[in-house]
Amino acid sequence: NQLQTIGIAAANTWGLFLLVLLLGYGLVEIPRSHWNGAKRGYLLMKTYFKAAKLMTEKADAEENLEDIMEAIRKVSESIKYNHPLRKCVDTILKKCPTEYQERMGRNMDDYEDFDERQNSYPSEKSLAKLHKQVIYSVQRHRRTQVQWQILLEQAFYLEDVAKNESSATRQFVHTFHSQEPENKIIQYFYTPTVEWYWECLLRPWFYRVLAVVLATFSVIVVWSECTFFSTKPVLSLFAVFIQLAEKTYNYIYIEMACFLTIFFLSICVYSTVFRIRVFNYYYLASHHQTDAYSLLFSGMLFCRLTPPLCLNFLGLTHMDATISHKNTQPTAYTSIMGSMRVLSFIADGFYIYYPMLVVILCIATYFSLGTRCLNLLGFQQFMGDSEMTSDLIDEGKELIRREKRKRQRQEEGENRRREWKERYGNRDDSTRSRAVHTDQKESSFSETSASRPLSKYTRSNGRTERDRIELLQDAEPLDFNADSVSDDPLESDSGR
Repeated sequence: NQLQTIGIAAANTWGLFLLVLLLGYGLVEIPRSHWNGAKRGYLLMKTYFKAAKLMTEKADAEENLEDIMEAIRKVSESIKYNHPLRKCVDTILKKCPTEYQERMGRNMDDYEDFDERQNSYPSEKSLAKLHKQVIYSVQRHRRTQVQWQILLEQAFYLEDVAKNESSATRQFVHTFHSQEPENKIIQYFYTPTVEWYWECLLRPWFYRVLAVVLATFSVIVVWSECTFFSTKPVLSLFAVFIQLAEKTYNYIYIEMACFLTIFFLSICVYSTVFRIRVFNYYYLASHHQTDAYSLLFSGMLFCRLTPPLCLNFLGLTHMDATISHKNTQPTAYTSIMGSMRVLSFIADGFYIYYPMLVVILCIATYFSLGTRCLNLLGFQQFMGDSEMTSDLIDEGKELIRREKRKRQRQEEGENRRREWKERYGNRDDSTRSRAVHTDQKESSFSETSASRPLSKYTRSNGRTERDRIELLQDAEPLDFNADSVSDDPLESDSGR
């Protein structure tokens, strides 16, 4: 009868094992990340470090994509239009980037027939494998491109903040204008002066205060995780808060206390999942750049962590009968998932003492033991006292400086073209309209002249030779006498 409860207890045990690992990292890293968020120099150095690492990944993704596209080009040239596998090749080509599709389309001759005896064609299985490689390489290339643009914007923003901190006008000046149109309401209230006070003065203090509050919550969680099994006296602070509210029947206070507790625990656990990278294959990327495998892996991990998280919350607040040892009305979670009392060695052993390991994990996270171990294994991590970190920071700084000069040249070129258009745009339009009007007159004259019979005296300018002779006869003859010529050629009419 308790087989279902045993299975749920086994699943919760495995989930609790992962929960404590992730919770120990999040309880320290989240307050520390907000505290470091107030340090502009630290954030800028870390951004340079990320830029150097991401450029290596970006170059690797581009090289991999080029190799895959070369293999597709060879397959596309070998399999002609009347081959049975041509539909498979067309399906693969649709997944390629547009520039590669156009390049392959220009170099392909589909009017040649295939010969099964002379050429060796790939099998359908190899084409399916190639299709999978194309999807992965294109997704990886697009993801690195988007991440690089996001990292550039972040680096430019931090450099602008560092530059504006010493501004005497107290107005925030951006090096580059935002490419996206801003909301007029936000633009009206969020003026450059307000932005300077927020970015350069208020925001660091806000992050420090938030870090202190989060650190206080982390200390309360660690203390409660180590003492929640004690019922007499009650040492868990969350249980103390809930029991004080029970005495006064203050249900609003109970709901707010439960909400804040679960909310903080969820942030500490789930934010760690967003930072996990399993062999650089399973990880969540921002701006909709996560592949299907990583989404499934992360969704499965979230589902596996949620039930033990709720169970741990019930233990911290002494709402679970296994911890409080009271014959109270069971909670909705216990009525659905069952009680842990069925397996005594789990309920009285692992479930009670294993959460105490969160203290060891918090200490290891505080001293960055995991980061140091990964750095020794060859996975470059950001460490301020490492020579490799300094080299990568210098490399990333040079990459950001190069991209900044490139963007400045682009904006200068666009500004010159815009000024040229504003200055000479109307003149070009009027010149163009006059040219169009002249063309229309010439075309109408050519049509009328073509409709009349041609005379032997007719010239291209529409005037006959007889008319020219009459005009010359009517004109007065010029007198080139010596008296009419002055010594100064500029004073005489004939000289002029």
